[in-house]
Amino acid sequence: MAVTLYSTPSCVYCKKAKDYFQQKHVPFTEYNVAQDMRRAEEMVRKSGQMGVPVIDVNGKIIIGFNQPEIDKALK
Repeated sequence: MAVTLYSTPSCVYCKKAKDYFQQKHVPFTEYNVAQDMRRAEEMVRKSGQMGVPVIDVNGKIIIGFNQPEIDKALK
């Protein structure tokens, strides 16, 4: 399973997503889009969104910390 979290350090919902993945023991890769413009562009390309968090679970794009959608994608 591949989980990618596009985030910024000041984003409260990004922190909630990270905490949730850690609680569920879901390994994830995090990209700080405030510092990494290449990853920021990748995030916009995948989601059409400028806001964070954007979560990619095996190619399923979830915008924001939407726990029911995350749980569905992780199954």
